[in-house]
Amino acid sequence: MAVKPSENLPSDSAPRSLAAAPPAVLAVSPTSGSAGGGTGVTVTGTGFTGATAVRFGATQGTAVTVASDTQISVVSPPDTGTVQVTVTTPAGTSNQFVTFGYTTTSGPVLTALSPNAGSAAGGTAVTLSGAEFTGATAVRFGAVSVPFTLTSSTQIAATAPAGSGTAQVTVTTPVGTSNAAPYTYISVAVPVLSSASPNSGSTAGGTTVTLTGTGLANAGVVRFGGTAATSFHVVSDTLITAVAPAGSGTVQVTVTTPGGTSNGVSYTYAVTPTLTAVNPNQGPTSGGNTVTLTGINLTGTTAVAFGTTPAASFTVVSPTQITAVAPAAVAGVVGITVTALGGTSTLPNAYFFVNAPVLTAVAPLSGPLSGGNSVTLFGSSLVEATAVRFGSTAATSFTVVSDTQITAVVPAGVAGSVQVTVCTVGGTSNPVTYTFLTHPVITTLAPTQGPTSSGSTLTLTGANFSQVTAVFLGTQPVSFTLVSDTHLVADVPAGAAGPVDVTVVGPGGTSAPQTYTRVSSPGI
Repeated sequence: MAVKPSENLPSDSAPRSLAAAPPAVLAVSPTSGSAGGGTGVTVTGTGFTGATAVRFGATQGTAVTVASDTQISVVSPPDTGTVQVTVTTPAGTSNQFVTFGYTTTSGPVLTALSPNAGSAAGGTAVTLSGAEFTGATAVRFGAVSVPFTLTSSTQIAATAPAGSGTAQVTVTTPVGTSNAAPYTYISVAVPVLSSASPNSGSTAGGTTVTLTGTGLANAGVVRFGGTAATSFHVVSDTLITAVAPAGSGTVQVTVTTPGGTSNGVSYTYAVTPTLTAVNPNQGPTSGGNTVTLTGINLTGTTAVAFGTTPAASFTVVSPTQITAVAPAAVAGVVGITVTALGGTSTLPNAYFFVNAPVLTAVAPLSGPLSGGNSVTLFGSSLVEATAVRFGSTAATSFTVVSDTQITAVVPAGVAGSVQVTVCTVGGTSNPVTYTFLTHPVITTLAPTQGPTSSGSTLTLTGANFSQVTAVFLGTQPVSFTLVSDTHLVADVPAGAAGPVDVTVVGPGGTSAPQTYTRVSSPGI
């Protein structure tokens, strides 16, 4: 059976009383672009809903986006001369004679946007990179012109306006309009920074800084002031580590994500410390002594080291001075290093660790209470001696003969033994014993007189005779026999008639004299 033509019509092809109006193109912006194509063009008019094509002459444009019934964004194809721009929809093709001119003169070229996405609320700082930007007159996000700063012929800084979807970004110069680069609007929260740690570092850069906050997961740029971080790593939505670039003064650190640019947190570039002097420049291997370090830019010092050993403690007194307690170390010379936020400074061969002195002997072992006698001290590490003490009393004087020998003049003392020590920058030596002896005392002579001829003896009684070294009659030494600490017998030599002083000499000194008289025999 034959089918009636009307039965082949689709159900929605019933005759309509009114047909949809064809589209109308009223304007294009910009009105010209590069012969190589790639210019982002905004087409305005009516009836654009459902548009299927935008043509430049006979050639169809690319990246067609129907923003509304009255606006379309499109990227121009390559061509030459002046061509008519038309829009095609299911209702037909526009027929208004709105033209777009192609120029053969080299125009601006847009190669990259950084970042290429941002908050729908706008405000994201965007860097446009490319070529031939000199003399730029406009930067557009879609049809919206935005304020911009021409940084160089290859770079422009602009701020994205509010928007949605994807906008085609173009740069216009007197030569023409660049190709378009897409910028995507994202409805995400603006990042927030709460802290930077550490919040200061070297002017040379290189300090790793931990940034904490919220909304950091999609960070595209971290800036220290106007300079991008050397590198950064997104740890989580709340944590980023960034390496600070070189800089000076105090700057604001910001993070840019598709949601926008964060608030700033302060970061200070600190100058490098310089260490110039150390006083004293030596001390004991046991450490514990206080050393004053002098220099500049010492504020913010975080560490002091003697060689590779950290100071026991330190205090920053001022920007030019630190006091540090030396650690224990082996004997020898080391450099001192100061580490501050701005870097490190080392003063080489600045400090000597000195061994403590050691005493092995003193000679003689004893002497008089009045002092004044010389003794010799033997040992090691004696060359830096600063004091010799007998008990708590300093030697009257001393001379460092060598690293193993010192001669000292004994001070006055009291009877008994004392500990002799030597002090150097390396510390105080072990003690050796020295004894202060009282001088001998003669209380009686028996007999008190005798012949001028030799052969008689003289008995002396008294005290402190045990270490007697000599007995004198006048100036003549005589032989003697020590009986006890209180008793000795001396031989009387021949001599002239008359009185003579008898004295006894020992390590503790010379006794007071007693008188012995030689008497001539009768008839002589």
